[in-house]
Amino acid sequence: MQYLATILVLAIAVEHVWILVLEMFLWTHPIGLKAFRQSREAAQASRVLAANQGLYNGFLAAGLFWGAWRGDHAIQLFFVGCVLVAGVYGGLSAKKSILYVQALPAAVTLALLLALP
Repeated sequence: MQYLATILVLAIAVEHVWILVLEMFLWTHPIGLKAFRQSREAAQASRVLAANQGLYNGFLAAGLFWGAWRGDHAIQLFFVGCVLVAGVYGGLSAKKSILYVQALPAAVTLALLLALP
């Protein structure tokens, strides 16, 4: 089960690296516009805020990679918990699909981590 937990932690980390790329570098690009369903004008107006969000997602990814590399359950629990909280908040305040894309994988991973000895 430890192996599966580590794979899930790493998958969430990779997802957050992708979110970083979308928010920091592709926000006004057609890929970013489609991913976040917004107009070019809205994206242009919010690109600095999006880049800031992307940076925070990068910090989450770094923490997840760090926890996986160290094999440290406490670090993994903390960062997966942060992803879960961010996913629930984003799903309730911004876009419901965030609950499925971000919060659900984090909840499953958190449950698995908590079940480990």
